[in-house]
Amino acid sequence: MTKRVTPREAYEQMTNEGFAYLDVRTPEEFEAGHPAGAFNVPLLLDGPAGRAPNPAFMRAVRATFATDRKLVVGCLGSARATSALEALEREGYAYAILQLAGWGGAVDAFGRTKEAGWKAAGLPIATNAEPGRSWAELAKKT
Repeated sequence: MTKRVTPREAYEQMTNEGFAYLDVRTPEEFEAGHPAGAFNVPLLLDGPAGRAPNPAFMRAVRATFATDRKLVVGCLGSARATSALEALEREGYAYAILQLAGWGGAVDAFGRTKEAGWKAAGLPIATNAEPGRSWAELAKKT
């Protein structure tokens, strides 16, 4: 069963337990704002034909994180992070957890916010990636 955490719990695990935040949003979304210290490995990339799966996703994750690395996985809401977490679990990442509300928050079937995301929770944010954590840099490892 997948462990799910709130943004505040994710932050506490990053601060106190050594978890890294894996942001699976597009580079453009990441650059507009992300959890401070996050790594950007997008599950999907924007291209001329629209959004498509990132063929280098798992290669970049494996090149960046050992399978025993503690990871918090997040996106804008929950869909991409859930898919990414499932892929990570298939690859043996046993310590990956889902930050379900993501950056923008979790919404119900009517579009109402049911849980504030990272940004609305008032947690540390950044618009510039720390060295070695942007998709442009991590993609070079694949």
